[in-house]
Amino acid sequence: MNGSQARVVITDYTFPSLDIEHEVLSPLEAAIEAHQCQDEDEVVAVVRGANVVMAQFAPIGRRAIEALSKDATIVRYGVGVDNIDLQAARELGVAVAYVPDYCVDEVADHTVALLLALLRKIKVFDQGVRSGGWDPVGLAKPLPPFGGSTIGFVGLGRIGRAVLDRLRPFGFSFTVYDPFLSSEEAEELNVDLVDLQPLLMEVDGLSLHVPLTPQTRHLLNEKRLGLMKPTAVVVNTARGGLIDADALAQALRTGKLGAAALDVFEDEPLPTASPLRDIEHIFLSPHAAWYSESSLPRLQRLAAEEAARALRDEPLRCPIEREEVGR
Repeated sequence: MNGSQARVVITDYTFPSLDIEHEVLSPLEAAIEAHQCQDEDEVVAVVRGANVVMAQFAPIGRRAIEALSKDATIVRYGVGVDNIDLQAARELGVAVAYVPDYCVDEVADHTVALLLALLRKIKVFDQGVRSGGWDPVGLAKPLPPFGGSTIGFVGLGRIGRAVLDRLRPFGFSFTVYDPFLSSEEAEELNVDLVDLQPLLMEVDGLSLHVPLTPQTRHLLNEKRLGLMKPTAVVVNTARGGLIDADALAQALRTGKLGAAALDVFEDEPLPTASPLRDIEHIFLSPHAAWYSESSLPRLQRLAAEEAARALRDEPLRCPIEREEVGR
């Protein structure tokens, strides 16, 4: 691709500056256009004829993809790509890349912190003391030791494995549902590979690590939540749409589930009227698991370097080729 004629369109961003993007792409003499698109109409208007599109949260639908130049590339700032119409991109011959590894440690750390806090009932203890109580056994019971507890993973990709590594020293048993994990890999990782239903029935703690697709939307619905132990806890740092929020709120409110911790939501920011806000046994964080002082510039640099590869007609580092995207 002739860099002097190339257009790189950034549809939206939440970064303090785009200095990193300019540093990486300026040597290629690409024209960089930055916008803050809120909807697909705005996206279509700005990406027309673009050679590379870099998108954070803006929707990249079929109309936007049809407006791109021939052999264009879309680079997603982040791990999930549910804001991009992958089917349309494939049909129209537009390459899509993402940055699946910029925040593996951060998300794994956040996930483990939430899971351990739930299992040790830290919030229950805190609320008990604040309300004037002082009854650790009465507040916590039942409280099995970590060595007698089973942690279940739905998906065991990059982040899931980082969580697994962090949890091993605590003595948990581990069970996994992942159609892309072979029995040989499961044996090497010393985890039990099972179907989803028996996993849900067995685990004391559940951690979700799959992308949001039509097949995984509301993976945890009323029926599946009903399979879980009433003392079990759920942690979701993947995608909000994996859980039916109304069903989760009802399960927690009626004692059919022990507790939950969510960093991601179907609608973000979390709506004021969300039933999750009124639940006691839940931790809520504002889609912050990815963040550290180094993860943000890392994301920008890796995304910009991917855009540079596209402009130079070089193989992409992280093209989206298979359905287990985001793993």
